[in-house]
Amino acid sequence: MAKQDRAIRTRRAILEAAAIVFEKQGFQAATITDILKMAGVTKGALYFHFQSKEALAHGVLNEQGSGPSLPPQPVKLQELIDSGSVLAHRLRTDHLVRASIRLTLDQQATGLDRSGPFRHWSEVNVEVLTLAQQRGELMPNVVISDTAELYVGAFAGLQMMSQTLSDYQDLSHRHSVLQRHVMSSIAVPSVLAALDFSEDRGARLTAELETVADAECAAAAV
Repeated sequence: MAKQDRAIRTRRAILEAAAIVFEKQGFQAATITDILKMAGVTKGALYFHFQSKEALAHGVLNEQGSGPSLPPQPVKLQELIDSGSVLAHRLRTDHLVRASIRLTLDQQATGLDRSGPFRHWSEVNVEVLTLAQQRGELMPNVVISDTAELYVGAFAGLQMMSQTLSDYQDLSHRHSVLQRHVMSSIAVPSVLAALDFSEDRGARLTAELETVADAECAAAAV
């Protein structure tokens, strides 16, 4: 068990170091040597967990979809808002997520398949929108696949603008504005009135999830 815990910590340390290097330098300029120096581990330890720089980059890319599952909501469209709200909050507070976004949008990252996050979020959105449609939450003219991809593309653009203008400090506000505009065109009036577009919702949900995780860890340690 001790060896397993140590391996998990080592892998996490390598990922976090890679995230810092990728965020600062981009994929092409980053080197394994830079990541080793930042992580403070041996080359053997790094290659035990990640066989190449590309594998490291994919590990960072996967952080966009990591973390505990968000709680289900009575209104499915609220779950669509919540996933974006939490991601916006994590972009301000988690350098692994910031690096993941940087890699996803890094057009100089030749040879690196960056399609995973785009496909992942589109699929998640399709699933939520399909359930929302089955529950009668959507206007009849909504095309689910188009709406799902619109959200992904719009968020990508918003976060780039926010990063440039405010280092992500206004991203929750920009995300709330996006949701208000899109939901007003896809949600039936009764559902629209029930949605929570609060700019601090991502922070509140994250804090709740962390409290639950801490309680579960405490219970497991007893």
